[in-house]
Amino acid sequence: MTVTPQPHPVYVVGAGPGGLAVAAALRARGVRAVVLEKSDAVGASWRHHYDRLRLHTTRRLSSLPGLRIPRSFGRWVARADVVRYLEKYAEFHDLEIVTGVEVTRIEREEVRQDAADTAGTSRTADANWVLHATGGRRLVGRAVVVATGYNHTPRLPDWPGLDTYTAKADLVHASAYRNPTPYEGRDVLVVGAGNTGAEIAADLAGGGAARVRLAVRTPPYIVRRSTLGWPTQRSGILIRRLPVGLVDRLTGLLGRVMTADLSAYGLPRPTGGLYSRVRAGAIPVQDVGLVAAVRSGQVEPVAAVASFDGPEVVLADGSRITPDAVVAATGYHRALEPLLGHLGVLDERGRPVTGKAGKSGKTGKALPPGLYFTGFTNPISGMFREMARDAEKIAGRIARHRA
Repeated sequence: MTVTPQPHPVYVVGAGPGGLAVAAALRARGVRAVVLEKSDAVGASWRHHYDRLRLHTTRRLSSLPGLRIPRSFGRWVARADVVRYLEKYAEFHDLEIVTGVEVTRIEREEVRQDAADTAGTSRTADANWVLHATGGRRLVGRAVVVATGYNHTPRLPDWPGLDTYTAKADLVHASAYRNPTPYEGRDVLVVGAGNTGAEIAADLAGGGAARVRLAVRTPPYIVRRSTLGWPTQRSGILIRRLPVGLVDRLTGLLGRVMTADLSAYGLPRPTGGLYSRVRAGAIPVQDVGLVAAVRSGQVEPVAAVASFDGPEVVLADGSRITPDAVVAATGYHRALEPLLGHLGVLDERGRPVTGKAGKSGKTGKALPPGLYFTGFTNPISGMFREMARDAEKIAGRIARHRA
């Protein structure tokens, strides 16, 4: 596809899978897109995830527009192969990527028409988007796509006593965890029972840690990655458009078959409907070793962390433990407030008011024309799949507006 000269390109902020997908979809429509990436390479977050990580979605349902993930990568693509795919994707589509540039603020700049309208008065015709970036750069684009990522800035709860915790040097966020080698022979507490915490706990248990405890605040639904060859992702796609109450009832009836029961091992069964919790942001945990580790006693579920007291970790049930190390799988902030909090496009939790391609969200607020977001939801149908679909929608809207 030949990209025609354009005075102002579309700027895509972030060279992760969402940003690259949008840039490729725009290029396929003849629209120039410039991807701005603060790190020195594409797929920065995937380069720094823990070694064991694989896509929880199948290869066939995770490809980005215009290039399939190689079959040789297997059904569940490993972290290193995701990075290889993103590198190949950028090369294959000949994407225009500028690394080492961090966008710090995005502003909307109205454009005035020089000519008068039929009433004889000037009017606002459109708007440009101004991006302020490192090095004093002031970049002007006709549209901007924010793709800085769902897992942007590590979040550590403000636990009481954390500042004076004497073993704080051995407390790390899950974003700093790579593999179990540094934890061999040690007593480790993993905080958080989402997909990351569950997988790191299983990784530690199989990697030589002397003891692994998993601090659980809200018991998760734990589902099989696939059943008789049918991936859980496909079930997520099928149920996504169904009424929440109906799905909750169906999964309740099939709960014993669909989800693991570890109540006999100290992890109570979850409460509330599975899909209700998904809609609230609690994605089920895909079992990639946790169930077996808990049943074998290699991973011990314990109460949530309440506070720290000197060398001790105080749990919500009043018990006190003294682990050698703590891995906090406590999530991330989107960190969008400095970038565009002044535009009124974020909700009370700092998330974009929309998860769709430029449409108004549940709050009823519509995004300003030319501003788009991708990759800020964690859908049950698979993040890569939805980013691929959103890329086509966003590119289509931008191309139609330009036409």
